[in-house]
Amino acid sequence: KKKKRQSQRRKESLKLQTRLVALHKIPSSIYLHQKDFRYIRMAQSSTNNTGKKLIQIDVSSDTVCPWCFVGKKNLDKAIKWHPYFVNPSAPKEGVNKREYYVNKFGSRAEGIIARMTEVFKGLGLQYNTSGLTGNTLDSHRLIYFAGQQGLDKQHNLVEELCLGYFTQGKYIGDREFLVESAKKVGVEGAAEFLEDPNNGLREVNEELKKYSSQINGAPHYVINGKQEVSGGQPPEVFLKAFQVATK
Repeated sequence: KKKKRQSQRRKESLKLQTRLVALHKIPSSIYLHQKDFRYIRMAQSSTNNTGKKLIQIDVSSDTVCPWCFVGKKNLDKAIKWHPYFVNPSAPKEGVNKREYYVNKFGSRAEGIIARMTEVFKGLGLQYNTSGLTGNTLDSHRLIYFAGQQGLDKQHNLVEELCLGYFTQGKYIGDREFLVESAKKVGVEGAAEFLEDPNNGLREVNEELKKYSSQINGAPHYVINGKQEVSGGQPPEVFLKAFQVATK
């Protein structure tokens, strides 16, 4: 009986995973809504057309948090993006990324970097600690702006920014890098938008207050407004949370 139950659970998990993977094929016309800049996708959890349930996930994330990117790669299925500042006092001009890690983590720094290198390798990516790290406000303003032009563009921009910062040594506060990333994913008018430091500032601050003021770290996920998951969790953790959310 125990083996039978385990087999049944594996089958149910595989079915749910298959349905989640299929999300990438869902057209933008069936997004829940396009209010504000929040990024939303739907997870279809029922096996018939009349009893569909929706899973909504709110993510508080920062563009210089490696676990946030790992979590994103593990969860590109049902995301609604909100900003979070890992280091609110980070300088706009940037500081050496590797030196920052050493100053922050001390003797644990090299072990943490080695761990992230292995985790990224498992995602088919090469973790890069070269370049600068610093203030991420402009990246969050740009993510908001991308959302005004389409939810797919916002999602693709987050991917482009994270790939540049974590695998290519790009600086997240470099205006040229931000604009270049925006152009790659089809976001128009990024340079002009970023030129005015007030553009998107109110919206980002509102999101920070509403979704991220009560948490102590990122990534932080809220599923259907109730269940909370923190950290760059593997897909199995999300699958279990999805199963609970759809009961």
